[in-house]
Amino acid sequence: MKATPVRPALKLLVAAVSAIVCGVAAAQTAQTATTLDSDGTVPEVVVTAQRTESLASRTPLAMSVLSGEQLRDLGADSAGALGPRLPNVYIDQAFSGLRLTIRGISNSDSTDKGDPSAAFMQDGVYIARPAGQSGNFLDIDRIEVLRGPQGTLYGRNTTAGLVNVISNVPTDHFEGALGLEAGTYNRRKVDGMINVPVNDMLSLRAAVSKLQHDPYLNNGQGTQLRPGMDQDDRDARLSARIKLGSDASLVLRYDYGKAEGNNDRFVPDTNFFTGVASGKPVYRDSTTDERLTNSFRPPNMTPVQGWQDRVAQGVSADLSWKLGPATLYYLGSHRKLDQEIRQNYYYRVAPTVALGVINNYDGHNEQDSHELRLATNGAGPISAQGGLYYFSETSNTSYSFQGLQPVGLPPYYAFPLVTDARSRAVFGQLTWRVADDLRLTAGARRTEDDKDRVGSTDFQQGPVFNPATDRRLLNAAELDTARTTWRLGAEYDLLPTTLLYGSLATGYKAGGFNDGCIAGTTALGISCPAAAAVSESALYYQPEELRAWEAGVKSRLWGGRVTVNAAAFVYDYTNLQLSGTAIVSGAPRILTGNAGVARSRGLELDGEIRVGSNGRLSYGATVLDAHYVTYNPTAAVSWAGRKLDRAPSHVYTLGYEHRFAVFGGQLHAGVFSRRSSDYVITIPSQLLEYRIPAHTTTDATLRYAPTGSAWSLLARVRNLENSVRPSIIDSFGMTTPTAPRTADLRLDLRF
Repeated sequence: MKATPVRPALKLLVAAVSAIVCGVAAAQTAQTATTLDSDGTVPEVVVTAQRTESLASRTPLAMSVLSGEQLRDLGADSAGALGPRLPNVYIDQAFSGLRLTIRGISNSDSTDKGDPSAAFMQDGVYIARPAGQSGNFLDIDRIEVLRGPQGTLYGRNTTAGLVNVISNVPTDHFEGALGLEAGTYNRRKVDGMINVPVNDMLSLRAAVSKLQHDPYLNNGQGTQLRPGMDQDDRDARLSARIKLGSDASLVLRYDYGKAEGNNDRFVPDTNFFTGVASGKPVYRDSTTDERLTNSFRPPNMTPVQGWQDRVAQGVSADLSWKLGPATLYYLGSHRKLDQEIRQNYYYRVAPTVALGVINNYDGHNEQDSHELRLATNGAGPISAQGGLYYFSETSNTSYSFQGLQPVGLPPYYAFPLVTDARSRAVFGQLTWRVADDLRLTAGARRTEDDKDRVGSTDFQQGPVFNPATDRRLLNAAELDTARTTWRLGAEYDLLPTTLLYGSLATGYKAGGFNDGCIAGTTALGISCPAAAAVSESALYYQPEELRAWEAGVKSRLWGGRVTVNAAAFVYDYTNLQLSGTAIVSGAPRILTGNAGVARSRGLELDGEIRVGSNGRLSYGATVLDAHYVTYNPTAAVSWAGRKLDRAPSHVYTLGYEHRFAVFGGQLHAGVFSRRSSDYVITIPSQLLEYRIPAHTTTDATLRYAPTGSAWSLLARVRNLENSVRPSIIDSFGMTTPTAPRTADLRLDLRF
């Protein structure tokens, strides 16, 4: 079934908005709130990037902030839509969940044993599974994106940086909001929020959202099956703020998200490239419709209807208690992720041969986290914070594959697995105000990680394992790793509105294991004979470690009408973890290994300029050199000097926003454009390098709000060029495209 075509009225909408916006030239920025201050300055933003409140312009690290108002104007419903607005950041929505890349550092193992290099957090709570990070934004205050290692204050898996989604907390006044959207691909969305102060002690806040749109992909397989890249999501959050006297408050949150639809989000890599069979892919010309059409007809089977049922939910408690010279904080959370998925794989088994494979997945993940932190108050010469952290996760998952008989496997090839992970840490950071304009910081964190997994690889004749006819190989491993990471920093007020800063920091991500077992191991009543065993070097991979140097400047010039943020960095990675598919004991498996040494270095520049009393220009530029120093994907091949994935040598952004007084209200018009140089996506296990050519992406908005009225109307167009590119390419050749051009109208009501 083909994706719903753009209707005539919506074509007119796209044309009208494009013409108006291009005529008035305007844009959104990814650094501060959307509103323009009445005094003619770029507004300041309060952040909690260092776990205490500070102005973004006075926070000594490279970061970007997106406000809730910006997210609404951008039409950014989830984290996957944020990447183009963030310097040196890619956030890709794969069929297995989010994949974060910051300054060229990423991770492609989304299984229960894998860990990311950049962390995703919701209200400060680390969310471990990529699929659990894919929920829609709901009543968001802001999103803080920190670039660079954050191991001291945030800890787990933040070697490349982190994304922290911060929701609105209940307030002391009654308010509500309702939003309605309609757009191309039959997009329809309704969301709402209500805040109720019950009494002097208790305030409640509830937010809900329902979002649907038809598939972006087209079905060219000759079947009547509904293709993927559609959406059918429901999300809700209930928050309570309890004042425990004058010095303490507790925020309780419960969130729930359910996603349905078809998780077949991919097309063959040959939709974008020629020469894959020869090992030298070349980007080919094609139309957007052709790129988004899956015409692969499996020679070994008939595709089935793909579907998913994903439920993510969690509860958290966030306590702050002022104890005179210090404040005690506690943040605890329990989260669950339940998924059932059926997908149709495009599964290349040889350079010129691809099979159709049906993947059934049933996964249940639970995680708990607790942090107790004490931070000093006041403006004395010494400020400090420190605490204890605990994290645990249990994953009970089952993967099964059908259709691999042509490569000698039985009708069903399955992986039932149980994985447990635990992490404990103690941390502290101290800042000494040497003089009024000079501050020095030192911090350290000791982390201990334990991870184990027990399961099997099953070769089955039917959907249920039968010991009389089926064969089972043991998957069992256990690994404990620990490191002390540290951070040294200095910041200097060159001028009252100009901050210079520098830091030297280290990062660490735990090691792990692949499928298999060591000879002589026994678990689940299954032994590991020498003939089926793997070596320790093949089973285990080492922790990923980083040493990072960074220097930067943040300045507000000409009375706050111009902002400048610049940063330079050099990263040295040891044992960078890379994942891909390989054949082990005659069967395909995902393997992670260490890439030796990698280096990432670059420059980042971004900021804003107020133009007159009603205009604002945003600008940005990044230069990046991220490459392997030593890496041998095979014994005979060296990739030393090769670029890391998603690491374009330069990216430029430019936008302009303007407001007009018209029709008894204000008209805000904007356009934002991002130009990226080429970059690569690689499959090291197959020595494949897919080069994505240079490209430009442009978004436009037009918003009208009558003066003194409680409603506003917003028109949006994303990806004016209507160009799509591969965002993910996996070892089988499955390629997840970016979204095509979309347009919609949104009506907001507030009371």
